[in-house]
Amino acid sequence: MPLTRKAYRAAILHSIADPAEVGIEASYEYFEDGLLVVDGGKISALGHASDLLPTLPADIEIEHYKDALITPGFIDTHIHFPQTGMVGAYGEQLLDWLNTYTFPCESQFGDKAHADEVADIFIKELLRNGTTTALVFGSVHPQSVNSLFEAAEKLDLRMIAGKVMMDRNAPDYLTDTAESSYVDSKALIERWHGKGRLHYAVTPRFAPTSTPEQLTLAGQLLTEYPDLYMQTHISENLKEIEWVKELFPERKGYLDVYDHYKLLGERSVFAHGVHLCDDECARLAETGSAISFCPTSNFFLGSGLFNLPMAEKHKLNVGLGTDVGGGTSFSLLQTLNEAYKVMQLQGARLSPFKSLYLATLGGARALRLEDKIGNLQPGSDADFLVLDYNATPLLSYRLKQANNIAETLFVLMTLGDDRTVQQTYAAGALVHQR
Repeated sequence: MPLTRKAYRAAILHSIADPAEVGIEASYEYFEDGLLVVDGGKISALGHASDLLPTLPADIEIEHYKDALITPGFIDTHIHFPQTGMVGAYGEQLLDWLNTYTFPCESQFGDKAHADEVADIFIKELLRNGTTTALVFGSVHPQSVNSLFEAAEKLDLRMIAGKVMMDRNAPDYLTDTAESSYVDSKALIERWHGKGRLHYAVTPRFAPTSTPEQLTLAGQLLTEYPDLYMQTHISENLKEIEWVKELFPERKGYLDVYDHYKLLGERSVFAHGVHLCDDECARLAETGSAISFCPTSNFFLGSGLFNLPMAEKHKLNVGLGTDVGGGTSFSLLQTLNEAYKVMQLQGARLSPFKSLYLATLGGARALRLEDKIGNLQPGSDADFLVLDYNATPLLSYRLKQANNIAETLFVLMTLGDDRTVQQTYAAGALVHQR
């Protein structure tokens, strides 16, 4: 971790609250000519350059960016590391897509050399797109998680991941058992959870691919290690929901399956939730669980449109997920482009400041890490981005027509992509330079 003190000068923007709770104007701080001071991997000061410059020692290094915006690092609350090699595969419906593309691709991750190679590509893609924290599905193979964490540890990244638990309704070459999934997960927890900035997530793929015995042991792990995360899928596709009803006829519905096996809690994140009802949203909020909104994959696989206003009504924590490989881009800027369209199709609005919140502080709150990441408050980890207003000729021209930071932010989210990310910093260290 860098121990030197350094300052970064540019326009600076970050979320400080959910616009749905406090209104747009009170939800962010913007410094047209701002200064961010980093010391020992943490943010030590943030404010107007004119206020902070006189307080700095004369020998401090100041990086000055013109035509650029500093924001917190992006937070991806749902992504599949082993699906990197199949992103953009021809879309079918969810269950066919899993059998045709996903499972064969994931079968390769028992091989350490393959897992190491993809882990390197995956981490570089995250950082190239400005994602500094992600909640990541591994494959069923413990090696997939070891490879990912080894790559993340080298860069002192804050990453959360887990080995998929899957003991039925999948190819024989890709299933574990209830007992082996418990033993393998426990070994990974002991090795990685809380090491540096790494965290472990208990990861049953989704209810149809786990027996009651496996879900019971997943809940047992959460009891044995109360600060673990839990990640899985819920209510993504109508056929999937019907399948869950057939497999668990004694339960009231999809969420009730997870509730029964004690998988709901303050560090539980459920991906998709496209077809949740009011009662289910209320129950998730009551238990402190969160939802990951994944617009690109829900479009791509024809699953449906996530109802963000309903989630907001119940004060349910919502993060943003790319869902690579069902999702088609590592870029959270492009994911927000799709999220805006999802809301428009439902006759609702998604302001650029709510978008920023979902990609940063909202994700941090979904992960219960808002005291460490998701904004640029002093004391937070120095995970931040430099977004280049001149990344492409079109972006440069368009932003010259922008009249305020709201319009600038919206243009970045509609025209921006990995090229927009000039630099990515994690714990104060430069981890990506375009």
